[in-house]
Order: sequence, then C-alpha cells, then structure tokens
Amino acid sequence: MPLTSGTKLGPYEIQSPIGAGGMGEVYRARDARLNRDVAIKILPASFSADAERLQRFAQESRAAAALNHPNILSIFDIGEANGAPYVVSELLEGETLRDRLRNGALASRKAIDYGQHIASGLAAAHEKGIVHRDLKPENIFVTSEGRVKILDFGLAKLTRPEADLSGDAPTQQVGTEAGTVMGTVGYMSPEQVRGKPTDSRSDIFSFGAVLYEMLSGKRAFHGDSAVDTMSAILKEEPPDLAETNRNVSPALERIVRHCLEKNPAERFQSARDVAFNLGALTDISTSSRGGVRALTEERPARRWFLPLIAAVLLLASWAGVYRYARRGAAPSNPTFHEVTFRNGTILDARFAPDGQTIVYGAAWDGRPQEIFSTRFDSSDSRSVDLPPAQILSISSKGEMAISLHPVDYGAFSQSGTMARVPLAGGAPREVLENVLWADWAVDGQSMAVIRPTLSGQVQLEFPVGNGIYIPKGWVSHVRFSPAAIFSQSPTMSPAATTGAS
Repeated sequence: MPLTSGTKLGPYEIQSPIGAGGMGEVYRARDARLNRDVAIKILPASFSADAERLQRFAQESRAAAALNHPNILSIFDIGEANGAPYVVSELLEGETLRDRLRNGALASRKAIDYGQHIASGLAAAHEKGIVHRDLKPENIFVTSEGRVKILDFGLAKLTRPEADLSGDAPTQQVGTEAGTVMGTVGYMSPEQVRGKPTDSRSDIFSFGAVLYEMLSGKRAFHGDSAVDTMSAILKEEPPDLAETNRNVSPALERIVRHCLEKNPAERFQSARDVAFNLGALTDISTSSRGGVRALTEERPARRWFLPLIAAVLLLASWAGVYRYARRGAAPSNPTFHEVTFRNGTILDARFAPDGQTIVYGAAWDGRPQEIFSTRFDSSDSRSVDLPPAQILSISSKGEMAISLHPVDYGAFSQSGTMARVPLAGGAPREVLENVLWADWAVDGQSMAVIRPTLSGQVQLEFPVGNGIYIPKGWVSHVRFSPAAIFSQSPTMSPAATTGAS
C-alpha cells in the first residue's frame, strides 16, 4: 500500500512519492536528525518472508554503502517498517538514462562522457568485490548537473521471478537447466543467459549493451520475445554502429565491440581499462566525406620536448633518404594505429614474432613501471605479471630479454639487471647486471648489450662480455638487422645509435 505524506519510517518522514518499479516504491523523505532530504526505497514485503534473503540484503546494502564513489548512488541507511525492508540513499534530481534515451541516441561526445562515469563507478565497485549484475538504463541516473550515478548496487541478485518475461520487464530470474538466469533481458551477458557463474566481466558486457544503445538509440539485442532476445545475445552480433549513427568513430566502435565479446576472456578484463580507453576519445569530429576520426585532447608541450621532436624528425628524414637511395623508390606513407589509451610513460616496446602482439614497458598513472602485452587489433592491455621491469628485446624464438628493477641512468635511459623469460610466461632468469640496452641476434641465442664500463663510459658488447666498441661519446639502442644471417656473415656486428658527448 502506498505511503502517504507524513508517514514515519523510523527517523524519516515521508514527503511525496518519486516512482515505483519491480524493486519497490521510492519516496522523498526528510531526515530530521541531519536536516536533509533523502530518498527511501521500500522493497517488496516478500523480502521479509525469507530470512536468508533479508540477511543477504543487509550484507549487500552495507557493502554498497562502503563504496563512496561519485558515480555510485550513496547509501545512508537501511531499516524495516511494517514487514518491509527499506534503503535510505541520497536524493537525486534529474532523470534516468532510460528517460534520456526516449528522445533517441546521444551525441558521441555525450555518450563517451556518460560511459566514462559509468565505467569509473563499476571499477570502484569491482575493486571491492561487488558486481552489479543488472546494469541497464533504468539503473543509471543522470543528475541535473550532468553527473552519472549507478543505482541499485547489491540488489539485483535478491530478486524473485515475480515479474513477467517481457523485454521491458524489471530485474528477473529465469529457470534454466544450468542454474538461474539473473538480470534484465536485453542486457544480460551470455554467461548470465546460460545461468553460469558471473563476475565483473558480466557487468562489462552489460555496460557494452548500454553504451551501444546510447550511441545508436537502439538496443544491442532485441527480439520478439524474451527467448528470442536471449538467443540473440548468445549467437548474434548487433548491427554496426556506423549503420545507425555516422558520428561513431572506428575507435569507439572497437571499444563497444570489445565489451560485447561473447567469451568473457576476450572482453576488457576490468572496467578501469574501459574507462581509460574511453578517456582517450576526448573529441570526435566528422570528416568532409562523412567519416569520423577520434582526436586526443591536446596537452601543452613541455619545452624540453620540442628539441626532442625535432631530433626524432631529423633522424626519421635521414632514414627516409637512406631507404630511398637504397631502394630507388619513394617510401610509402606510414599509417598510425593507437593501441594504448592510458596516461603515463612508455620507454620501449617490441613486436613478438607473430607480428601482431606488442610487448611494452610502461608506468601508468604514477604506478610502478611494469611490462604489458597487447595486440595490434585490440584496445586492451594486460600485465605480464612480472616484477617492475622494462622490455629490452624479444627473440625470434619467443623469449624476452627484460631489465629488472630499472633505475634512471641518464636522459631517456635506464639501467637494470637483464633477465630472460619466456614470452608465454614464467620466472625470470637473471643473466647480467647493469645493462642499458640489449638485442637478440637473429639466431635467437646470442645477444648484444650496451652497459657502462668501470671508467664510466658505455660500451657495446657482442657477444656478452666481448667489448667491440667504446665510443668517445655515447652509444645506445643496439639493434640487429632482421635480414642478417650468421652463416653468411660470421663477423657480423650489431648496429647502434651513437653521438658525441
């Protein structure tokens, strides 16, 4: 029975109804103790009929209350009145994302902004072990100030199969042979549809469905019935966003597709990575032919960086002239493809033998330096689970040479303990201390290294321990030509960059 104005729920006084749904009724109320307005959600009385369910509700609510994140609805209190439990939360002014989408798709810039807020909120919850399980536009609120808040954390898995199975039904359960399907039809992950155990990656799939809808104005998965919709989730891919919204960049489409992978192992592995990827798409402009390009936010260039750019461009021009002279034809225009989207420093990167996997060392967001792996066709990076290290080289046989616990040696150079470790993973095997640069020979066995001498100079060694060049100034970035063959060139030596001091 709806509550009337003036009704007391513990220390709270009901003022007016806000709305109602499958998870109960919501009211505006006054907390006289703290002199503030709050929102109170009265959950169905059936919750109290199940002691285990009620206890789980209290545990979930306490966990959600501990999140304290600007993109998650703040929980203030829980209680019980007339046999029905209730949740007290901050009072929000604005509308749900579902209400906002009734007018159609959002502009790409706005969808990216909302997506960042949602992904950041999910990341904060996931890092505390809390999975939403029912992310959908109805559970996302856009405040009048433009901030996005995720609603109903911890409540999704408490629901019962009391609702019907229409595509617009609230949170529901559907019995299956494997277990219980929990979620809202149209936003469930494939593992939810199958009734299998879920984790944070299930939320990432649901997020992808929401992001797709924000960009296209249409649901990613929709059928004539709930069964048809769940079948589409398991077997079909949503239409390309370019078919519904020409202002969606290829980079943004890749992010959406990566979220909507059927296999959890092939999705983004954390909401934090999703937020970082979206953060890189800070501007979108339409080309004259109707295509789009994503532009990263311009940052003021550091003064010391300009001479470095000039030097790199000069070196590149020399290389181009040399290549032209050697081949007698103009070099083809290079193409660029962004594969990392986080803020930090990358000092080195290498291609694996397959030509698609990229291994790089980076210090992201002020964190310690570590080695990551990604693929050319992916926007997701994964740590290779090694101690703080930098990549030096990858052999033709798939073995990495890394620099363990590197420390700054000079401008753009680091010194560390060189170790060998299989690209597939394993424990590092330390080989040589105080190494600045290294590269595998084409045989995948011997190596050339650059390291300091006792006199403070640097020298090129090949093989390790055999000094073949000590410059008067500087030597760095040793590399072997991939076309070099030892049997044809037994006296071959590696190339390196040199410079006068």
